[in-house]
Amino acid sequence: MEHDMLHQGDLDLSRRDLLMASAATVAVSGVASSARAQAQAQAQAPASAKAAGMPAGETSSVSFKVNGENQTLTLDNRTTLLDALREHLHLTGTKKGCDHGQCGACTVMVDGRRINSCLSLAIMHDGDEVVTIEGLGEPGKLHPMQAAFVKHDGYQCGYCTPGQICSSVAVLEEIKAGIPSHVTGDLTAKTEFSLEEIRERMSGNICRCGAYSNIVDAIADVAGRPA
Repeated sequence: MEHDMLHQGDLDLSRRDLLMASAATVAVSGVASSARAQAQAQAQAPASAKAAGMPAGETSSVSFKVNGENQTLTLDNRTTLLDALREHLHLTGTKKGCDHGQCGACTVMVDGRRINSCLSLAIMHDGDEVVTIEGLGEPGKLHPMQAAFVKHDGYQCGYCTPGQICSSVAVLEEIKAGIPSHVTGDLTAKTEFSLEEIRERMSGNICRCGAYSNIVDAIADVAGRPA
């Protein structure tokens, strides 16, 4: 009986030792796997950056014209155009809303075309011309679209307004250039202004206060068309 009890104790001890040893092995294996994965990612990073047209280093110099002024910044390659404008050039009119390209609060114009600046890396715009809400107009010298938003009460809290206005200006230029939208009926004919076109083209700019009808009125006013 004593021999059996000792034998059972030895088995219990051996079982505990086995479990501890197994746990240690898994932990070491996990650390080793993580280290191998990290080393592999670091080895592949320069190639991936090169394939994406990005410099292999951690930072890059980017030169562009912002609101008519030449700017040169040294930025982390991962810096978005939105963060470059807000955090480095202190142009805080452009707002960070969803940071996923879904609300339009960060809309700016690059070489005359509107983009969501939160989805675009700053280093992609070397040599480009960027216009933000600050570059459209200022108190005492408002852009016609800014004045129309004031006239038609096209904002409430104002958070989305800079993106709304930049998008509105670009929308009228798109129609003038004959660029079709999803509601354009005849792709071979000249694109005509309509409230349906405006609503469709502005659908990517979200107004949480719900001032949509007033925004459409403001755009129609600038276009010289009845709302």
